[in-house]
Amino acid sequence: MESEKDLKILRHSAAHLLAHAVIELFPKTKLTIGPATEEGFFYDFLPEKNFKEEDLPKIEAKMHEISQRNLKIEHKEISKDEARKIFKDNPFKMELIHEIPGETVGLSTQGNFYDLCRGGHVKYTNDIKYFKLFSISGAYWKANKEGTPLQRINGTAFYSEKELIDYEKRKEDLLRYDHRKVGKELDLFSFHDEGPGFPFFHPKGKVVLNLLIEYMRKLQQELRYKEISTPIILSDELWRQSGHYKHYKENMYFTKIDNKKYAIRPMNCPGSILIYKNKPKSYKELPLRLSEFGLVHRHELSGVLHGLLRVRSFTIDDAHIYCTINQVENEIFNIIKYINIALNRFGFDKISIKLSTRPQKAMGSIKIWNQAIDLLKKSLDKSNIKYDIAEGEGAFYGPKIEFKVQDSMGRVWQLSTIQIDFFLPKNFELSYINSKGEKETPIIIHQAIYGSLERFFAILLEHHKGNLPIFIAPVQVKILTITDDQKEYAIKTFNELKSNQIRIEIDETSDPISGKIKNALNEKIPLMIIIGKKEVENNNLTIRYLDGKQETLTIENVIKKFQNIN
Repeated sequence: MESEKDLKILRHSAAHLLAHAVIELFPKTKLTIGPATEEGFFYDFLPEKNFKEEDLPKIEAKMHEISQRNLKIEHKEISKDEARKIFKDNPFKMELIHEIPGETVGLSTQGNFYDLCRGGHVKYTNDIKYFKLFSISGAYWKANKEGTPLQRINGTAFYSEKELIDYEKRKEDLLRYDHRKVGKELDLFSFHDEGPGFPFFHPKGKVVLNLLIEYMRKLQQELRYKEISTPIILSDELWRQSGHYKHYKENMYFTKIDNKKYAIRPMNCPGSILIYKNKPKSYKELPLRLSEFGLVHRHELSGVLHGLLRVRSFTIDDAHIYCTINQVENEIFNIIKYINIALNRFGFDKISIKLSTRPQKAMGSIKIWNQAIDLLKKSLDKSNIKYDIAEGEGAFYGPKIEFKVQDSMGRVWQLSTIQIDFFLPKNFELSYINSKGEKETPIIIHQAIYGSLERFFAILLEHHKGNLPIFIAPVQVKILTITDDQKEYAIKTFNELKSNQIRIEIDETSDPISGKIKNALNEKIPLMIIIGKKEVENNNLTIRYLDGKQETLTIENVIKKFQNIN
């Protein structure tokens, strides 16, 4: 934790160094804010003329020059009146000064450069040596699309040259294995101007999505989930009742049918609730676990769309568990168990967990929130799992448990969630008849293991660098013949393996065997079956793996191998 804190201090200082360099090079630029981030830092500017990518090397060189001046970085508290005089020509800083509570604000200085700041810096500019600027992007003042458009310069900083070199290597890998690039190369999915933010899945990509759903269905069947399907368009009164309209309307799409207002669902909960309400429930029917692979639509700004990671339509592997308060702990214990099984299955073994508590904009009383948080804590403790508390990061209707995974390139992704909800059951007047014949209100547990199938697909592709695990690969095996003389044997092998539910193709090109192997490697096919004269004569198959290793097996043994894999 101390290391993370120190790195944030360095990166925050680097953001000020960036602003200092920009002001020296482009004096008419207006400064806004520049925080440290998980990966580095950024600073948002309002330049006189927009920055271009070719400006980055000049700005970076100026940063190094200022660093070498070894200016002392000082922080002090000044009165708001003094701050207003200093920043009188900067409307962004004037707005911040007005919003900061109290009669004083922080001022950071280095040489003749100054900036509004809470503090937390290295001692001298020369302490900031190992940094890199890597992009310019669009932004809005206070992240409000109605606000002033700004330009954001992104960068990173480290305490040693080795850390920076390692980071740049990792960035190269990120570009090489970017899921958008890999998805195009492997013909999995595409995006088109006719539907920005709406992914198009090709046959092979659809196979992967279907396999993800098939695997999740198997897990859900073990816990006796019941699958449902609900409409994509529902009346906007429903979304007002659920609270989504009040808290989420900026991200929703609306339409009219017969002069009545409707909304395209951003979440699946209300549809599931209507099914629960369709007939009276007894305590004997609880817990009732309703699952749905529900397609949702959310309006995202075009500037934040990012392949499958940030889209406008996606499928959630949703489940809503309706239960009594006494059943909550055991239900969450089981969900945690199955989340770990699922994430491990896909190669994620570095998992961290956090418990997110009541946000500022939340439904219901603090007392009910505390009760819900306590239930989640008990379930986590029962699972004997370490977790962190994330204050104020829960959903507006309840606290949640979030599962984060670290991928093969060191990035951390938030995936699975478990949310406990006292409020929607009350809003919709849900009930069940208890053992005494009295009405009681159930609790809803919201559960998603993949989260978004599309986003999970993207993370999976990048984590495995395009080499999807064989059980999820759209094509598991490709048959390569050395000459056309083996074609008949290849077709016989193909038919037998396909009949055993193995996803298989034959390379029917006239390329030499070396070319066929190269093509299969480029397509990232997990297994190749090479058939030549020797294999036909001995009635066996040569199996070649992605790492170049080979072994000879009978077709029966190949089938057994896949029975263990799948």
